[in-house]
Amino acid sequence: MRTRISAAQVRGAFVEQVEAISGENLLACNQCGKCSAGCPVAFAMDMLPSQVLRLAQLGDETVLEADTIWTCAACQTCASRCPQGIELPRVMEALRLIQMERHGDHLGSDRLAPETAGGLPQLAVIGALRKFSQ
Repeated sequence: MRTRISAAQVRGAFVEQVEAISGENLLACNQCGKCSAGCPVAFAMDMLPSQVLRLAQLGDETVLEADTIWTCAACQTCASRCPQGIELPRVMEALRLIQMERHGDHLGSDRLAPETAGGLPQLAVIGALRKFSQ
C-alpha cells in the first residue's frame, strides 16, 4: 500500500520561510534546467541556479553558503524561461535575506574601493543595491 505524503509534510520550516519571503512555490520547480541554461552569469557561479533551487526545495540550509545567491544579477532571464513561472531571482533574494538575518551583510560597502566600484558594469551596481539595501 502506498503512503501519500502531503505538501505540508514536505515543506519544513526553512522551505516555508523561503516561500513566505519570496512568494514563490519551491515545489513547483520540476528541475528542467532552463534557468541554468539561460543564466548569463552561470559561468561565475559555484553552483547552478537550478541546483540552488533544488537544495532550497529539500530544505538544505547549506544553500545559504553558496556564492551563487550573491552572484545572481537578478536579470530575470531565468524567470522568463521557466515553464512553471517561478521567479528564481525572488528565491535568491529570499536566501540572501535569510543569510543576512543570520550572519549580517555579505559585503560591507566599506570593503569596496571607489576605483573598483567605478569599473563595475551598471547591472552589477544595480544588483548590489537591490541585494544590500534594506
